[in-house]
Amino acid sequence: MGRVIHFEIHADDPERAAAFYRTVFGWEIAKWDGPADYWLVTTGEPGERGIDGAILRRSAPIEGLGANAFVCTAQVDDVAATLATALASGGELAMAEMDVPGVGRLAYARDTEGNVFGMLQPVAAG
Repeated sequence: MGRVIHFEIHADDPERAAAFYRTVFGWEIAKWDGPADYWLVTTGEPGERGIDGAILRRSAPIEGLGANAFVCTAQVDDVAATLATALASGGELAMAEMDVPGVGRLAYARDTEGNVFGMLQPVAAG
């Protein structure tokens, strides 16, 4: 079952967004020490119900009016197979599969309503 394990907030200014969410919700937010401009978000204490996520620089401008959303990512056993199922079910590719060092294989798709979601095949424990 593809359980939501991560969210992403896309922002024009990640530092400004981090300051906003720290103030509004008291989230702990720290820049990731990895190959991308990515800010890790901790929304609660370990063992508490909920998920953590990240803030990253927006890759394209927001166009038009309407609601924008956080991108949620579901954990999957096989990202290629899940992406193929999403595309065969009327979804569209939003971002091709890629490796995230130390994390896993990641891809993004748009659902039949135009919403972006992620799917992550974690690095095998070893």
